[in-house]
Amino acid sequence: MSDTIFGKIISGEIPSEFLYEDEHCIAINDINPQAPVHVLVIPKGEYISMVDFSSAASDIEIVDFNRAVGEVAKIKGLIETGYRTLANHGTNARQDVFHYHVHVVGGRDLGGMIKKES
Repeated sequence: MSDTIFGKIISGEIPSEFLYEDEHCIAINDINPQAPVHVLVIPKGEYISMVDFSSAASDIEIVDFNRAVGEVAKIKGLIETGYRTLANHGTNARQDVFHYHVHVVGGRDLGGMIKKES
């Protein structure tokens, strides 16, 4: 398993409470939430980005991952009010952990999509 914090959580080296788990992914609360609900959905396979995941993961990994995102939205009660999914890749997107993951964010009005230049 990768040496990232997510690899260590998946392997059990760093204890964490899973909100959701299946054969191919986990979901945990973000330790630095940007909204009242901020959950990370993380594949158990070692993928760096959406490009890596979409080209190297098996069909069942991709399907289960997408289902997990939907299940997290249901578990956290976000279906009626709405939520945002976000994945960062690379320097300009400020990817901090180089293990592919999706943020599921909600619980309040999230405002505009991207901060505009001043």
